[in-house]
Amino acid sequence: MSNCQKAQHISQCLQLATLLEVSTEKPGNVSFASSFEGTRVEHFLASAVAAGPSFQEAAYRGIMVAEKRLDVSKVGVGELIKSCVANVMAWQHGGNTILGTVMLLMPIAVAAGMTPTKNGYALDLAALRRNIDVTVRATSAWDSVHLYEAVDIAVPSGLGDAPDLDVTDPNSKERLLKENVSLFDVFKIASAYDDICYEWINNYPITFDLAYPYLTEQLQTKPLNIAVLNTFLRILSERADTFIARKIGKDKALQVSAEAKAVLGLGALETPDGKLRLAEFSRQLRSRGNACNPGTTADLTAATLALVALSGYRP
Repeated sequence: MSNCQKAQHISQCLQLATLLEVSTEKPGNVSFASSFEGTRVEHFLASAVAAGPSFQEAAYRGIMVAEKRLDVSKVGVGELIKSCVANVMAWQHGGNTILGTVMLLMPIAVAAGMTPTKNGYALDLAALRRNIDVTVRATSAWDSVHLYEAVDIAVPSGLGDAPDLDVTDPNSKERLLKENVSLFDVFKIASAYDDICYEWINNYPITFDLAYPYLTEQLQTKPLNIAVLNTFLRILSERADTFIARKIGKDKALQVSAEAKAVLGLGALETPDGKLRLAEFSRQLRSRGNACNPGTTADLTAATLALVALSGYRP
């Protein structure tokens, strides 16, 4: 497999993961059956396609790092996220769709390029995880600035107020460079209230330790849509969604997690009682528009699907 083929393969795995996540109907998220005002499923589908070139470039830079043709500190994760978000916004009119997913997947793309394949196309996930940690720890102050610019482009909702270096503060970018604050250090600040940042700082424990083993086990005996839904519910039951918490409070996010646990305990789509409880859960989440959308959980589900695809799974 040539370097170009490997980079393309990694990009396709990450695009597939993004598509499979949005294609699975999950409570509170956009799906083929449910939408938010101005944001529909086709916007997410277009976004997954638009992200492909940036994922491929990230993977190629990872390959260059592995071949010692590029230092990992020069990969430019922030710039890759920014260019990806700009492309996503150019290809659809539904606003911010996959910023969180891109923030999780871009280091995976770089690290996958750094990681040798085994048995053809599959990656060794232990090596991948080590390379993710190397990638995020090597980020620079310019990565921070480019990430802030990506947020400016995407205009996401539910950011909340950061205790320092707030992304909406016009002085923050200048301070990032002046004080030499890497993107890893920025995410340290935010990791207490944002699980995407928490994943970066702690080497993706939710994705690798909680969700991936569960999804892998589910896929052995269950259809993809049920396995993905159950994985989404499992993540949500264990981790209060930080997007919901920032929008309407930690207490409400904890209530949502408790209900997700109850739905999963009843069997979700696999039992009559589970179906009824799931339908009511979905109705409750949508009663406040998109304020109760478990968006971070969806991003984590996409990252989990990326690991499954990179390790060889095909639907």
